[in-house]
Amino acid sequence: MDFFTNVTYLILEGHVELEKYRYVYFISTLAVYVLIILCNTVVIYVIFTNKKLHEPMYIFIAALLFNSLFVSIALYPKLLSDLLSEQQVISYHACMLQAFFIYIPGMSEFTLLSAMAYDRYVSICKPLQYATLLKMSTVKKVLFLCWFLPSCEHSISIILTYQLHLCKFKLNRIYCSNYSIVKLSCGDISANNLYGLFALSVAVFPPVIFIVFTYIRILAVCLKNSKDFRGKALQTCLPHLLIFISFSVTSCFEVINSRLEGNTPQIILMIISIENMLIPPLINPIIYGLKLQEIFKRIKKLIVGESPPVLF
Repeated sequence: MDFFTNVTYLILEGHVELEKYRYVYFISTLAVYVLIILCNTVVIYVIFTNKKLHEPMYIFIAALLFNSLFVSIALYPKLLSDLLSEQQVISYHACMLQAFFIYIPGMSEFTLLSAMAYDRYVSICKPLQYATLLKMSTVKKVLFLCWFLPSCEHSISIILTYQLHLCKFKLNRIYCSNYSIVKLSCGDISANNLYGLFALSVAVFPPVIFIVFTYIRILAVCLKNSKDFRGKALQTCLPHLLIFISFSVTSCFEVINSRLEGNTPQIILMIISIENMLIPPLINPIIYGLKLQEIFKRIKKLIVGESPPVLF
């Protein structure tokens, strides 16, 4: 749909009864957005301002939370604007850009989670080699690859999508995704589908298999050691496992939703499409902030402040 010369605009039709619940949606979304920004920023700030937390495990946590911030900034400002607008429209190029900035952190999340699993594996199974295997220079290279490789993979998908000719201009979503844009084409999209499945397989299956393998090894080591050792190992591994399971489940729902959204009620589609950018960004900083004592103590100190000295 062309509203202005040489500019193609798409209509976002994923909202449910927007006229009736406009301000309820807006206040709820704004509250969630502020909470996501606040919680993730606090944990990242605590990690980077405390030298004792400048270790691989905490650096990976900060990177994971930065991903959440990145996705939220790509999604929520536009969503909040749409909730107060009469028309929920977005230009084709802006739509592609939003899809790019939403999918890159999503694809890199599994890679980051596998890097964190390797960190826990080395820490628990090979503690004497930890300093050698996970030097800060290695961590920096891993972080670069975690974002660079998904960027390259998705850039190819964007190029393939740009080559399509659109004949429909209504997206049945509240934000832009690459596959939803592809379905607006009336041409042959087999190449896009095949590459999409390939990129999804590369981004998901190797990291997931690696994470499962590392935790099998960690479990084997824990069973051979004392109860105290198992307790300490569980304390550091549990937050990562909870986040991995949460992200895997929400990602699975999003993939199913994008591929099989034919006869699903609109309200279900809207909830499923947003949960992957709502649940992990909210629970990740809470889980790490509460479960990891080093982070929790520093957050508490940041909020409460230094205790005044006792004078005698």
